[in-house]
Amino acid sequence: MSLTTRVLIALVVGIAAGLALSAMHVPYAPQIIAVVEPVGTLFINAVRMTVVPLVFSLLVAGVASAGNPASIGRLGGRALFLFVVLLTLAGVTAAVVAPPVLARIPIDPQAVQALRANAHDASSVLTGARAPTFAQWLVDLVPANPIKAAADGSMLPLIVFAIALGLALLGVPTRRRSALVELFRGFADAMLVIVRWILKLAPIGVFALSLPLVAKLGLAAVGALASYVVLVSLATIVFVVVVIYPLAAIGGHLPMGRFARAVFPAQAVAFTARSSLVALPALIEGARKRLSMREEIAGFLLPLASATFRIGASLGLTIGALFIARLYGVTLAPSNIATVVLTSVITSFSIPGVPAGSIIGMVPVLQSVGLPLDGLGILLGVDTIPDSFRTAGNVTAQMAAVVVVARDRQAQLSPVASPVAAPSSVTVAPRADETTAVE
Repeated sequence: MSLTTRVLIALVVGIAAGLALSAMHVPYAPQIIAVVEPVGTLFINAVRMTVVPLVFSLLVAGVASAGNPASIGRLGGRALFLFVVLLTLAGVTAAVVAPPVLARIPIDPQAVQALRANAHDASSVLTGARAPTFAQWLVDLVPANPIKAAADGSMLPLIVFAIALGLALLGVPTRRRSALVELFRGFADAMLVIVRWILKLAPIGVFALSLPLVAKLGLAAVGALASYVVLVSLATIVFVVVVIYPLAAIGGHLPMGRFARAVFPAQAVAFTARSSLVALPALIEGARKRLSMREEIAGFLLPLASATFRIGASLGLTIGALFIARLYGVTLAPSNIATVVLTSVITSFSIPGVPAGSIIGMVPVLQSVGLPLDGLGILLGVDTIPDSFRTAGNVTAQMAAVVVVARDRQAQLSPVASPVAAPSSVTVAPRADETTAVE
């Protein structure tokens, strides 16, 4: 039985048990919750334990591995710029669309108060402290003490420091830089091993998190979760149809039907496998055969996009954070929402290629504004459906961005397809640990 199936079963059992405790007014319900709740907290703490070292090491190694910035060239630079623009647009779209939709979800105020009383990770937003001004938020982006920022769980300043350190390593002699990059990569790999250990216990953690939550919210929890699944799935579909397809047609000077036919096989693989990396061979094949994209373009930009550019993550992380804020009755100030969007965009570049990798990406987003982490197990349990839509959106955006950059660099797409054998280095299959990636 797969991890996804076991997690889904645990979620259903936890919801059923929580509903039974809520509806039947079991006399010993508070004692049962008191026993189960610490197990869920333990699971969340185990996930949190890996987040700071994992995200930090992945970002430093990723930036420092780019090589000499001059050797990357204008092609990669323009691609990365377009990635950031589209990710930011997706995050802003989610931040604008999600709040009015989530506001319509009925939540019992007394249940919200119970959740807030048990939200151990609540920040100043929960305690009623005044939200920081934009100037203070901007100043806080650069940590005076990176180690303190890590200890406090201030992920956004820590991410800024990680990027700065990675860029600084590009100026270090190659021999010394390679040693440090390998150190960070090894550290990240070790954290991923721990993550896999933790995720084997995910069914227990999801059950322990869902039972107390549903027991306190009752039927409102079920409706809220269904609303979250529909919202993320529809938001991804609409963004792809309204933004990504026209981008490929207009920015790439490409008939929309031709683009749709080229990307469809990769979409099918991504939707079923829920992994952008698994869909990469189909993505390259579609670019070469149906778009006649030059091999040096497809072989460089598509792997780059597949490894770093996940439009669904920016949408999903932002909506997920806003959903948890709504679930716990937290009102986010505009500066808090801006932090959520910015952290979602940056974090999307470092989501690890492991099962349930998106749950790791959600942690720094929530921590950036002090939102409770208790609801993460619930999102993990219902993530299968929206994750399929997000991953299909990822590969669609990856193909569209590469088409635009290739056309912008005047790497012409010939009007008649002429299949050419792809170099073996382009079509190497992903590692076994990547084939089940959530994102």
